[in-house]
Parts: sequence; structure tokens; C-alpha cells
Amino acid sequence: MSSRTIIEKFHFPVREDTNRGARRIKYETSSLCGLPGNRKRIHFIVILKHQNYCMIQSLLRKKSIDKILKEAEQGETDAHGHGGMHKILTVRDLTFMGVAAVIGAGIFSTIGAAAFNGGPGVIFLFLITAITCGFTALCYAEFASRVPVSGSAYTYSYVTFGEVVAWIIGWALILEYAIGNIVVAISWSAYFNNILKAFGINLPDWLATGYQTAKMAYNDALANNKPVADLLYSRAPEIAGFKFIINLPAFIIVGFVSLLAYIGIHESKRTANLMVMLKIAVLVVIAIVGFWFIFSEGTASNWVPFFPNGMDGVLKGVSAVFFAYIGFDAISTTAEECKNPQKDLPRSMIYSLLICTVIYIVTALVITGMVNYKEFEGVTDPLAYVFEKINMKKLGFLISVSAVVAATSVLLVFQLGQPRIWMSMSRDGLLPKSFGKIHRRYKTPSYATIVSGLLVGILVLFVDDKLMTDLTSIGTLFAFVLVSGGVLLLPRIQKQAGKFSLPYINGKWIIPVFYLLFIWIFRNRVQASITNISSEGYQELLFLIFIILAGIMTLFTFARSYSFIPVMGVLCCMYLMIEIPAKSWLVFFGWMGLGLMVYFLYGNRKSKLASVV
Repeated sequence: MSSRTIIEKFHFPVREDTNRGARRIKYETSSLCGLPGNRKRIHFIVILKHQNYCMIQSLLRKKSIDKILKEAEQGETDAHGHGGMHKILTVRDLTFMGVAAVIGAGIFSTIGAAAFNGGPGVIFLFLITAITCGFTALCYAEFASRVPVSGSAYTYSYVTFGEVVAWIIGWALILEYAIGNIVVAISWSAYFNNILKAFGINLPDWLATGYQTAKMAYNDALANNKPVADLLYSRAPEIAGFKFIINLPAFIIVGFVSLLAYIGIHESKRTANLMVMLKIAVLVVIAIVGFWFIFSEGTASNWVPFFPNGMDGVLKGVSAVFFAYIGFDAISTTAEECKNPQKDLPRSMIYSLLICTVIYIVTALVITGMVNYKEFEGVTDPLAYVFEKINMKKLGFLISVSAVVAATSVLLVFQLGQPRIWMSMSRDGLLPKSFGKIHRRYKTPSYATIVSGLLVGILVLFVDDKLMTDLTSIGTLFAFVLVSGGVLLLPRIQKQAGKFSLPYINGKWIIPVFYLLFIWIFRNRVQASITNISSEGYQELLFLIFIILAGIMTLFTFARSYSFIPVMGVLCCMYLMIEIPAKSWLVFFGWMGLGLMVYFLYGNRKSKLASVV
């Protein structure tokens, strides 16, 4: 057999799968045993090149939109043969779910930290974040219209970027839904504990605080030479030499919400709708009473100065404010339970985002007008705090109750979202089949719901919420970047009646103008970062990386006339990402590294696309 003959044998078709290629490689290798040394080396190089080619192909293999839609139409939703899911959600239900997911721990807790850093000007951060989420919501809407199945950003990335990127997104979404729910559950626990105290019920501190939170407070006190005898970590009971400190209320609410998500979407829908109406009513009362107090008591002077710490102070609240917007995309995971997903999903995402933006801006103006922004330092319940400050304790108590309701609704929507992501990944073979199992009676992803509940419930007993907030924001923004970028890779189609279609706005000239304007506004920071690049911290290095990537994106947009909306979605989300503390990036990269290990050890081999010739 000549060298040329053997080399030609390795010119496999583009769609050749890895497994088949591997078998042919083994056969050809065995036929080389009698060749001279140099010829063996040539053939071995060809073999290695083909193996590398097959590996790259396996990482970038994609699902076609047509195949996904065909599977959905045929009801191929459960390998166990238990049929599809209940299609009962309308645009009103989906909008309420979006509001339920967004209006929660953010407005009742993290808004205080953002107001302390940015003052009344924090409303502009809400506007910036809303615009960013708006660009992303339109991109989600485009995908939801074309790919109306469960899976959210995971499925959308599988269609546009390929399998490995889809896996990375699915892994990152665990940060948004599962890890994000830890933050919400801890916030819920704090407000619930306040309600119990109002009724004279006092839980021991070691049953209402996470172990990590208590340990961090203890270590900080030691580091600063402060007394530790009265701290929780010093007073907590011990079991087998370990401090017994858990957040029991947080664990209980996660268990209750997981049970509700397990027994059916119909029950979850009605519960979410009821909770949304209640908390919107309370927020309307807060706005009316708040503005009445501001103008009747003459406290509008608290709005001056509007930017006490400049835009730098405003931008310090990026993580907290963005966390307040997380959730509007969660409704895209319920696509297979919608009556008309291609029409209702896009509309509901946009409606819920608009409603929440108005609520956030009004609320931020109210709390910064009623009391001075400096008073929000360390305040974890800002809405209840401002009304107790002006001796409206009954309204403050009502706010605490509504905060519990709001946090419960967020937990519910997120606990609905996470199992449906895992269900989609299981269908594709990237996770074990159990995660895709649909309950025979309740028509929900039962196994995935149980695992999700256990994951959140166990962690919420011990962890602290501060790092979790940053991780949730960075994981979500990462997903948003890829969804927005994925729209650029979709083929253009004619607008169809009854379906959402993302309007095309040529960004050829607009994006370069925006980029140059950004450089001019931040010229001092750019110059300082470049001048002191050798001594800069991670945060400024991230800023320079953003400038470079944004410049590359601008050049591609100019050369290829990319659509304005998805490009702005990518750039805005990238900018918000680099404003998140660098230590969170290190943890994020570690999390992504762990995810890639799981993919290469299991998902890459078990993927259903691996068996397609």
C-alpha cells in the first residue's frame, strides 16, 4: 500500500463522526506495521491530525433548528415515554412569572447597598442595566421565536456555537438559577426571622445564620483585634467538635418551593400570579406614601447632590443592581409549557422588563428621598428600614411580609428554571437520562427538580451570600453575551405573521461612533490603565481587555454590517462583567474549569450527536 493511498484514506467527509473515525484509524494503524520507519512516521502524523480534527468537530457539533422543532412537534420530550408537558401558560402568566423572578431579593435588600454607593444617581444604573437587559431580552425573544423549546440560553447556544459552548452556558446557568437561589433564600430567611420576632418568636442565632457567615465575622474580628466572646461563632453549640450553625428557615423554604415545582406547573403558575399581585400592590403603596412624605416633610433635599460619589460610585453597585434584574430570562425555560411560545415568550419578556424597570426607578427615588443615602451603609432591609425610620412601623412590618412573598416567588421561578435546563441537557446526552425524566402524573422534570432542591437546600444551610451574588451576576452576564452574540450567527429569515422578529438596524456606523464616544468619556481611565499597566490590579486589566475586545467587535461590525441590537447586547453585558470584582472572576474560572472536566469525562462521549454519522 503506497503512502499516497493511505493518506487519501484519511480524507474523511466533513460530517464524519469521531467514533467511526476512531475505528478506521485503528484499522489503518494496524496495516502500517510492515512499513519502513520514516513512512510509519508520516502515516502516524496523518493519524494524529485526523484525531485532532475529529476532536474539534465533536466540540463544535451543532443541533439544527429544524430538528429541534420536529422533535417538539412530535412530542419527543421524554425518553421514558411519559409524554410531553402541560401547555397552559399564556402571555399574562409568563409576564407575571418574569415579574415574580425579577422583583425579589434585589429590590428588598441589595438596592440598599447600591443606593449607599451611588446616592440618588443610582437610578441611572438601573436605567443602564435595564437598557442592557433590554438588548438581551430582544435577542432572547428572537431565539424564543425560532427555537420554542425548553433550555433557554443552553439550547440557543447549541444551535449557534456548538456543543462545548452550549455545555459551558448550561454550566454557567447553574450559577444563575441554583446559586442565585441561595442568595434569595438567605434574604428570605432574614426577613422571615424579623416577622417571627414581631410575634415574639425568637429563633436561636445559630439556627438562622449560615456557618460561613458566622465564621467570616469571627475571622474578621480576630484579624482586627476585636473581642470575639459575644460573636455567634463563639457562642454556638458544638457537635463532635464542630460548631453547629445552620440557616434552617432558608432550608425549609427551599424544600417547600421545590415541592411546589415538583407537583406541577399549574399550581406553580397560580401561586406565582398571586404573589406577584400582592407585592406589586405593596410597592404601589410604598411609592404613594413615600412621595407624599418626601414632599410634605420637605426631604427632597436628600436628592442633592444627585451623584455624591460620581459615576464611579454609581457603577460600584453593578453587581447588586444587575442581580436585581436577573430572572426575566427564566421564563424562556418554560417554552414547552406555553400555549403559543413563538408569540407569547418574546412579548412577556419585554413586558416584564419594562414593568420591573419602572418599579425599580420609582423605588430608588423614594428611598433616597426619604432618608439620606449615607444611612444605607450595612442596611440589608432598606425598604423596611426607611419606614421604621419615620415611625411607620406597621408599614415597615407589611414590607417585611411582602419581602418574604417576593423572595418566595423568585425562588419558585428559579426552581422551575434550573431543572428544565438540566432536562434539556439530559435529552442531548450531556447529562444522565434520569435528569430528563418527566413525572407520569405531574408532567414535570421530577428527578432534576429533586436534585436542584437538594443542591440549593444543602448549600443554603452553610454559605454566605456576598460572594454568591457576584458569582450569580457574572454567570448570567456570560450567558447574556453568548445569547446576544448567537443572534448574529442566525440566518436571516422573512418575517412571519404571529411570530416575533428582531428588527435589523445596521450597526456599521452607529457602533464605531458609540465605541469612540465610550473611549472619550473614559479617556482618563484608559490613559491611566495603559500608563500604569505593569502595576495595575486585576480590575483595570479587565477594563483594558474589554477595550480591546470591544474594538475587535467594532471592526467586525463595520466590516460585516452586523445588527445594532445584538452587538450592543454583547458590548453592554461585557462591560458590566468587567465591573464585577476580580476575585469573583477567579472563582468563576474555577467553576468553568470544573464544568469542562465533567464535559470531557462524560458529556462529550455520551452526547447523542456523537452517534450521528
